[in-house]
Amino acid sequence: MILFPAIDLKEGRCVRLVRGEMDQATVFNDDPAAQAESFARAGFSWLHVVDLDGAFAGASRNAAAVEAILARIDLPVQLGGGIRDRAAIEGWLEKGVRRVILGTVAVRDPDLVRAAAKAHPGRVVVGIDARGGRVAVEGWAETSEMAAVDLARAFEDAGVAAIVYTDINRDGLLKGLNLPATLELARAVSIPVIASGGLAGLGDVERLLAPEAAILEGAIAGRALYDGRLDPAAALALIAARTTAADTGVAV
Repeated sequence: MILFPAIDLKEGRCVRLVRGEMDQATVFNDDPAAQAESFARAGFSWLHVVDLDGAFAGASRNAAAVEAILARIDLPVQLGGGIRDRAAIEGWLEKGVRRVILGTVAVRDPDLVRAAAKAHPGRVVVGIDARGGRVAVEGWAETSEMAAVDLARAFEDAGVAAIVYTDINRDGLLKGLNLPATLELARAVSIPVIASGGLAGLGDVERLLAPEAAILEGAIAGRALYDGRLDPAAALALIAARTTAADTGVAV
């Protein structure tokens, strides 16, 4: 199970939102690259980055901050927010982003996602952001009529590396992940699924390590890390202990 620390970028700074509302941004660090380095030192194995301004604008708006992160750390980075054409996909992969996350374009132009996944095996992720089970697009500003599960199934044979499933109504509220909905989606497809939205503390990590959640690739942690509700050392130690026990067949 991979725990992905999140860096959300707004106007070049590291922020967290509540339910994706841009006017409810809390600034946690003016230096995103330094924040990324802090996560690397803590022992995380991946980094999840979102260009919030880009998600609303439809094109990258925090490129300098992303490039500074890539230059500062060796961790693999998955990046989303405003990546909506082949040039943007190719550009970020060439700059060193390990995986690009395609959200709005997965609804608007699914053929582009399929073509990109075929051209770059293991490097294209579909972002499904849902409000009441329906897919939201354009930086969560619009809610479509498409069910999240239907969108996931549309990419079943496309070769995408993973799906990031975010429950918008829980994002930034520290009320816990919506595991029932996430697991329902994960069971509907063979694509690895990453849980996102509302991770509140070590209790959520415990639930993610339960046998029924083993089908998930991992989860994204944001505000809980920034305000100290989730201790990175404790979370990573728990994951390591459970992983070792599962590999050896020892109960923990």
